[in-house]
Amino acid sequence: MSDAALPQKAASNRTPTASLVRRALDSDIFYSFRRSKLTMVAAAVTLLFFLLAIAAPLFAVQNPFDPAQLQLMNSRIAPLWTADGQSPFLLGTDEQGRDVLSAILYGLRISLIVGILGVVFSGALGIGLGLIAGYFGGAIDALIMRIADVQLTFPAILIALLVNGVAKSLFGNRMDASSMLVVLVLAIGLSFWVQYARTVRGSVMVEKNKDYVAAAQLIGLPAPVIMLRHVLPNTMGPILVIATINLALAIITEATLSFLGAGMPDTMPSLGTLIRIGNNYLFAGEWWIVAFPGIALAALILSINLLGDWLRDALNPKLR
Repeated sequence: MSDAALPQKAASNRTPTASLVRRALDSDIFYSFRRSKLTMVAAAVTLLFFLLAIAAPLFAVQNPFDPAQLQLMNSRIAPLWTADGQSPFLLGTDEQGRDVLSAILYGLRISLIVGILGVVFSGALGIGLGLIAGYFGGAIDALIMRIADVQLTFPAILIALLVNGVAKSLFGNRMDASSMLVVLVLAIGLSFWVQYARTVRGSVMVEKNKDYVAAAQLIGLPAPVIMLRHVLPNTMGPILVIATINLALAIITEATLSFLGAGMPDTMPSLGTLIRIGNNYLFAGEWWIVAFPGIALAALILSINLLGDWLRDALNPKLR
């Protein structure tokens, strides 16, 4: 084999994944990410929370969702570093004998699951309606946008409470923790679809007048293929920003519903449920029951919001 053929063989051995990684590392977005130390810290904190939620059984000293592992004799134990602390309860225990750290790890998992699924559902609904409204226009566009305008007159938390109340009135005591999780996802999804729909509609109305859409129509591609394969990829920048910010809003909404008693039950608590439980013992001196779940929730929301703010600026071509 000649020496001239060696570079060609090396180039052919490069995998598409390696090329994609190299392109991402050389992009303006990654350069902006490296320049912002605050964003890097926020990304590290967010990643840490996700890893802790995934690996909760590895770090938890007990399964707080399993009543067989709870002992009332261990209730209201102070954090380990205080005079009344006991091992292995690093952050103390609550009134049911649950290890607070274990409850936070498992509650973090519930909060993230509800938040992510809520964002996925609201994004799918809003993007689909926005594509239809922007591409077809006319009466369909007017109907979808008027529904969106009406929903914008109500706070998202009220929409979520309404959906939650309707579900409870229909199913009553037959709802278990898994059913409540589904209801929360639906409530959050139906509360945040409007932002996606309005943003996608505006982008589609610009994109559908461009030559590549006319060419796709000319060769006879059906409308769903044109919308999903050609128009949607050009609207992904604003969608990613909205999804990141809405993840924090979805987690806050779930925590608010749980704090008000309309969310996850005490048997499968999220961070909002843990805060509601701990709030009952705040003035009794057991401050750790509410303080540590509250700190965890605040740190998670702050880190996600910082990532959303950075992503909004990084994807804005006027700020590059």
